[in-house]
Amino acid sequence: MTQTLIGQIDKILFEDDGFFIAVLKAGEKISGTYFETDVKTLKDSAVTLSGYWDEHKKYGKTFKFEHLKVNQNQLFFFLNKIVKGFTKKLTAELIEKFGEDGLIDILDNDIERLLEFKGVKEKRLKKIQNSWKKFRSMRRLGEFLSPYKVTPTLLTTISTAMKDVDEPCTKIKENPYILTSINNIGFRRADELALKMGIKVDDEKRISSAMDYVLLEYCEQQGNSCVAKDILFSGLNELLGFVGRENLYEGALVERVAESSIVLMKNNRVSPSRLYDAEKFLYDDFKTRAKKDSGGFVKDLDKFLDSHELKLGEQQRSAVETINNGAQILFLVGYAGTGKSTTSKTILDLLNTRYEEKEIMTCALSGIASQRISDTTGYESATIQSLLMRYDDMFPFSVVLIDEASMINSTLFARVVSKIKRDSILIIVGDDAQLPPIGAGNVLSDILTLELAPIVKLTQIFRQNEDQAITLIANDIRKGILPPYRENYDDFEFLDVSILNYYTLKNQLPPKELQDLREDNSTQIVTQIVHKVLDSIEKARYRLKNKQIKEYLNYFQVITPMKGGILGTNNLNKVLQEYFNPNPSKCVKRGQLEFRLMDKVVHTKNENMTSWSGDGFKMGEDSNNRRIFNGMSGLLFQINEDDEQVFVFYPNEDVVVLYEYEELKSHLMLSYALTIHKVQGMEYDIVVMPMTFAHFIMHNTKLIYTAITRAKHKCILIGESGAFESACKKLEITRRDTVLLEL
Repeated sequence: MTQTLIGQIDKILFEDDGFFIAVLKAGEKISGTYFETDVKTLKDSAVTLSGYWDEHKKYGKTFKFEHLKVNQNQLFFFLNKIVKGFTKKLTAELIEKFGEDGLIDILDNDIERLLEFKGVKEKRLKKIQNSWKKFRSMRRLGEFLSPYKVTPTLLTTISTAMKDVDEPCTKIKENPYILTSINNIGFRRADELALKMGIKVDDEKRISSAMDYVLLEYCEQQGNSCVAKDILFSGLNELLGFVGRENLYEGALVERVAESSIVLMKNNRVSPSRLYDAEKFLYDDFKTRAKKDSGGFVKDLDKFLDSHELKLGEQQRSAVETINNGAQILFLVGYAGTGKSTTSKTILDLLNTRYEEKEIMTCALSGIASQRISDTTGYESATIQSLLMRYDDMFPFSVVLIDEASMINSTLFARVVSKIKRDSILIIVGDDAQLPPIGAGNVLSDILTLELAPIVKLTQIFRQNEDQAITLIANDIRKGILPPYRENYDDFEFLDVSILNYYTLKNQLPPKELQDLREDNSTQIVTQIVHKVLDSIEKARYRLKNKQIKEYLNYFQVITPMKGGILGTNNLNKVLQEYFNPNPSKCVKRGQLEFRLMDKVVHTKNENMTSWSGDGFKMGEDSNNRRIFNGMSGLLFQINEDDEQVFVFYPNEDVVVLYEYEELKSHLMLSYALTIHKVQGMEYDIVVMPMTFAHFIMHNTKLIYTAITRAKHKCILIGESGAFESACKKLEITRRDTVLLEL
């Protein structure tokens, strides 16, 4: 039975990622999880807890709470936790002197009076004033939502997102599900609020919003762009807890189809209209481009190729021939080491016989891939996103080459292609052996299946010398063949840290002992990773010392399939931070996360952020809002403790981005270790990757192939040979339900 306990938190004994153990002033021990603010801010707070008492032989009696509510004066909590510049002491003094209404009047009309108080100087006053302006509307929203027990964090999220909306309270009252359009508020959180506000369980707004949520989960999260209707309906049953209410769903679906937000396709498949429109556009566009003829470029191709600096193999030559024979679109698909870049350069040089260099543009999803294609072809390059931002209308280019196409999802692919003039030459380059894109669709793979346009596939591997094996090993893995991985190579090393007689022990040992054995093995692998760090750290620091930021970030990289566990990114980042950046002059703590001055970091959301160009920041120019993308890799080079802000430089994109302290946990993570999905399209001098049965669920040929081909000069795998061998045989064929394949 749920019980209630009221008290004041005296000491916090332990805290890890929201879970904490504490002691109340009256001596009771409590434990549970709290995410609304940093746990340390709860010290000295009066709280109401609901949960149950638990007796433990070793640790004694503990109250395990399921809910924690901070019992504070509403204005005190609001100013202290949400408006920047207030401390607990200052807030208490101000409320005591002026009362709640008086203090609000001063903040609105006579804020200079705060200068009378100790600790409030001009700089802090400005901070309080700006923050109060930003959040004052939240108080009304807070009063409207407080009967529904909305947490301070959720209130902050809602009010920040709706600060420019007229009458937000009215809008939410009319349809609470509009909140699902706000980042970090999914259907479940909006639904919880809606039901408290009295929305009926079978309300059409609820069914409609749930349908969007299930479709989004199935498409964006799992990579599909359409879904069988019966799968959608069973997902709704699971989400809403209904049985036999298909007529409700049919009605909602008819409405959504009528308003053109969902498309009902043949074979009873449904697709969110934006995904359907994107893939239908690509289907039609590629077919149209495939029918066009450019008239060709040189009369004597042999002569052109003989005079060209790069010598081509037979497959590479056929790609150049395809363009010279008049094709206006070409899919150039090749595995690692097959010479995609060489072929791309030759094709662009051929096109350069008619078009000027300024009419030729190459692009890729990541900054580093864009830089690489520019370095290897000699033609201008940009990231896809920067091109989309630079040109509102059509791109002014006669030739566009899109590299790393396997990474691009349907909606982004459609946005780019829609900006390329119909009479331009379009070359799409990619490697379908890599992981499929993050997000819905699998355009490159689908085009290879459908053969909508000319395709040239490069399979012949060109090896630099006998001692370089990355491309050969990667291509064996791609085919599900175990490569000769134990031999000595210049660019590949496998360091065996296996558990002796593992398969025998697995069947003999009790689960706890086996778990201890596995953890001990993982710790040994971490130790070996650290040895490789120590071998490289001097060269890495040399780059940083000489302000070669891009070279530093791309020099040494640990990659791993998962986030959790001893060999996941979360733990490895903490370990590696101690070696790469052990004694920072400044740092910011956020829960268990610590960001240090000069840390390697990665941005984790697609969001508009306050930013400058590299030179613009140095010159003190005004900032502007720029879209910053998930996966961008940077250096945290400035911490401003007074304003609670940090600054990160992203060298591949030449952009400096400002982060408020409260954005750090949601927008940034350390990047000494990254997941393999995060490093798609990237390239590093040295790549180190743990191999363990603990990651077995993630292992497959596409994942390992993608990981190994991120290494430019050296790839080092450390761990269990059995885990590596089984991963090499686990052939991954990506199957996604897509509109392109349905069409």
